[in-house]
Amino acid sequence: QLDAAAAAAVLDALNGTEALNATAKFVASPEGTALAYGSLVLMALLPIFFGALRSVHCSKSKNASDMPETITSRDAARFPIIASCTLFGLYLFFKVFSQEYINMLLSVYFFGLGVLALSHTLSPLMSRIFPESFPNKQYQLLFTQGSDDTKEEIVNYEFDTKNLLCLVIGAVVGVWYLLKKHWIANNLFGLAFALNGVELLHLNNVNTGCILLGGLFVYDVFWVFGTNVMVTVARSFEAPIKLVFPQDLLERGLGASNFAMLGLGDIVIPGIFIALLLRFDVSLKKNSRTYFYTSFLAYIFGLGLTIFVMHTFKHAQPALLYLVPACVGFPVVVALIKGELTEMFR
Repeated sequence: QLDAAAAAAVLDALNGTEALNATAKFVASPEGTALAYGSLVLMALLPIFFGALRSVHCSKSKNASDMPETITSRDAARFPIIASCTLFGLYLFFKVFSQEYINMLLSVYFFGLGVLALSHTLSPLMSRIFPESFPNKQYQLLFTQGSDDTKEEIVNYEFDTKNLLCLVIGAVVGVWYLLKKHWIANNLFGLAFALNGVELLHLNNVNTGCILLGGLFVYDVFWVFGTNVMVTVARSFEAPIKLVFPQDLLERGLGASNFAMLGLGDIVIPGIFIALLLRFDVSLKKNSRTYFYTSFLAYIFGLGLTIFVMHTFKHAQPALLYLVPACVGFPVVVALIKGELTEMFR
């Protein structure tokens, strides 16, 4: 089972929540640019939408393997500091050591995480695809320490035939990624990481969400505009911690290599706040999804504004600079209008 908290922390810190970026060697056509940015926006929306829906079921689950990891206000306050240390540490590593060997080690590490994340993502889909008559055998992987009364469980993982099939599919994608580093394989892993993060990382209240988003707002702006650290790490780091889409796809087909990119942190961080607002909608028991749809539309607006500014000034942008005010501000205004602001922050 993927440790969602650790994975999301690593993902956010490593990608530096860097916004979209394009290589200067190739002048993309307007059609190619529109296709690349439109595809990135769509890929960003999918894990947020479905991850938020799955987070509602996850919060009600009694299965230990599906229990969410709750982020407290203390965790949220420390997150930007930990992310900054990790980001700067990676920057120094890339400056001191060979980029090739670092990326080789990280590729193997993310291969394991990616297979587990993709397997967890596909599991509900497999349950719907296969008929009830499918011979679905149950398995248990148990690893203990000691004996008799002193026996202690180290690993106790229950799975079935459908889970095994999901692992096989994940492993195939993982081998494809390791051997070819193809952008489609990268995106499959990236989408799985993002969806798992939104589903399994739960903010305990709106106050915590504001602390987390506010801290990462400052973190993102500082490391993008104040230094070249974030952009350097994002360009040097070969791991599925960002979504990419080629701007030269129309000219070069699937072998295209001039990518626009979006860091997974720019999806997961606003995504877990949007998922929290969906759970708040559900708790109101009004059969309404007002705050979820408001924040979801706010995310689309913020991401569109990021793309517009980046395209206008031809410079990488900290996406959270635009996403945080939109995703927090719009729902707060709606809550003020509806007279539910106090209830929201409780």
